[in-house]
Amino acid sequence: MASIQLDKIGKSFGAVDTIREIDLAIGDGEFVCLLGPSGCGKTTTLRMIAGLEQPTRGSIRIGGRDVTCAQPKDRNIGMVFQDYALYPHMTIADNIAYPLKVRGVVEAARHEKAGEIAQVLHIDHLLDRLPAQISGGQQQRTSLARALVHPADAFLFDEPLSNLDARMRVEARAFLYHLQRSRGMTAVYVTHDQAEAMALSTRIAVMCAGDIVQYAPPLEIYRRPATTFVAGFVGDPPMNLVAVEAARSEHGITLRGAGLEVSPFASWLALDRALEHSDRITVGVRPEHLRIAKGDAGTNRLRGKLFANEAMGPESLVTLDLDGGVRVTARVFGDATVRIDGDAAFAFDTDRITLFDAQGVRIPGGAESSPN
Repeated sequence: MASIQLDKIGKSFGAVDTIREIDLAIGDGEFVCLLGPSGCGKTTTLRMIAGLEQPTRGSIRIGGRDVTCAQPKDRNIGMVFQDYALYPHMTIADNIAYPLKVRGVVEAARHEKAGEIAQVLHIDHLLDRLPAQISGGQQQRTSLARALVHPADAFLFDEPLSNLDARMRVEARAFLYHLQRSRGMTAVYVTHDQAEAMALSTRIAVMCAGDIVQYAPPLEIYRRPATTFVAGFVGDPPMNLVAVEAARSEHGITLRGAGLEVSPFASWLALDRALEHSDRITVGVRPEHLRIAKGDAGTNRLRGKLFANEAMGPESLVTLDLDGGVRVTARVFGDATVRIDGDAAFAFDTDRITLFDAQGVRIPGGAESSPN
């Protein structure tokens, strides 16, 4: 396996900058997800690593070798596509063995190797069938087997689970996790599904409008999102974000707005610097860090009217409408039905909130999410 290094990589289509000179270092044996909404540039980035798109500027190195201008066949990578791209007229065995065929491996040797990798992926009983005769999950494993049959420096995945149903996606996700860790594969995985990224990655590169806005381990991104975009994209439901105003007093700093009030707390250097530019602050709090308040009196409360109460089995998702059309959701654990109606309030602890400045950048230190 090998490391992957992108240095000031950019991609323009005419006057439109699809990728804005990003840097990305992927270590040998890492599983890195490119995560972001549709149109953010993650697939274009993957295609540049694969050699299917030529960067407008910057350089790409795989295993220390500059491959910026190399053809895909000369990069020694395996790739799994979203639509699997299986040849419909070939058997599963021939589909798996095709990369060996184009490299001149004799038929007996390539079919032996295809049988070995098919056994690892539990599709060895399907080798004589055609792609149309097997399920979507089996086609996904066939595509994966084809990528793995030839030793490669790195493996690229372009939303390979998006065509599977919910149950099969969970099974395939666990299988991919086990396979990557057991083989020490260097993998780059494109997805818009943050649950997949959280479950599979050693690190996640969150992308927005052609930029990488945060690159860190999954729990770092979840607990300490770098921007309000990351906070609102990662998590299901995502972090609640409420715009407030900060006011100083002899007792400390109080945050108020949209049905939220945070009791006075001591300032810290980064917050003081942020307030020098604007008293507008965004408060972020994860749904699991909210609880139903016994009464609406007091501070450290979010007050509003009940919008939705969704019983999910082991938990309920309770959503309140705050002033100004802002909605916040609490995850309430337990299988008992949550009984609230009309006006209600959520309570929270100040050491569970994250603050963002007027530009939407996290204010480090102080009252941000606890690492525990």
